[in-house]
Amino acid sequence: MPILQRLFSLEGKTALVTGGATGIGRMIATALAGAGARVLIASRKAEACEAAAAAINAEGHPGTVEGFAGDVSSEAGIATLAEAVEARTDRLEILFNNAGVSWGAPLETFPHAAWQKVMDVNVAGLFTVTQRLLPLLEASSTPDDPARIVNLGSVMGSAPLGQNVYSYAASKAAVHHLTRCLAKELAGRHVTVNAFAPGPFQSKMTAFATGTDEQAAAVGRGVPLGRIGSPDDIAGAALFLCGRGGAYITGAILPIDGGIAVETGHELFEEA
Repeated sequence: MPILQRLFSLEGKTALVTGGATGIGRMIATALAGAGARVLIASRKAEACEAAAAAINAEGHPGTVEGFAGDVSSEAGIATLAEAVEARTDRLEILFNNAGVSWGAPLETFPHAAWQKVMDVNVAGLFTVTQRLLPLLEASSTPDDPARIVNLGSVMGSAPLGQNVYSYAASKAAVHHLTRCLAKELAGRHVTVNAFAPGPFQSKMTAFATGTDEQAAAVGRGVPLGRIGSPDDIAGAALFLCGRGGAYITGAILPIDGGIAVETGHELFEEA
């Protein structure tokens, strides 16, 4: 078998990507399907997931994508999501905890409710989805080819970038630490747990700063490598961690940020 196929092919594997209809989640789903995986994508809006799945499938990837509704903001929603996954598969090789929300407001008016909403989705939701789907992940795991969990953190979880993102930045720092906690606990069950820490990418969440090519270029000028991220940057990281090439990596927080995390005192979006 050619080395690239041996290390990065995902043929025969099933993956779930929460929040997979748009933004980085859609980039991940496209990459996994391109490597041959069966990909389930879920978000609050079933129609958006179904449309995204149809669009990705129309691109002719060797894998297939299926979209359906899935809300990770409550325990009941997660139970319904898990039941939908269990109805479709009895094994899950890959789980991308990508769903997330943000909230921006000045310090003086930042609402208490913003903490509960953001932490419920970004941290508690991530944990409970993992907890609920762990039996499916363990059903597919082996010492040589462990099941994979990848959580979506953020460069803002490691570096004080931007303004008015108190709950979001704190939630992503929690995601990074939770990733390490789960990696330690699940290693003996042959499940790896890693996280992405992306910098700026074009997505619905960053549309205020990267929604046009001009805005994206302005933000990119503040990145050490001189540009914002592209879908291929996400795809490469996803295939690395989920393919055979990433089987010996767990507890890693992978920066996909063009070098931002190595700088300090930098306001990423101030020029946008």
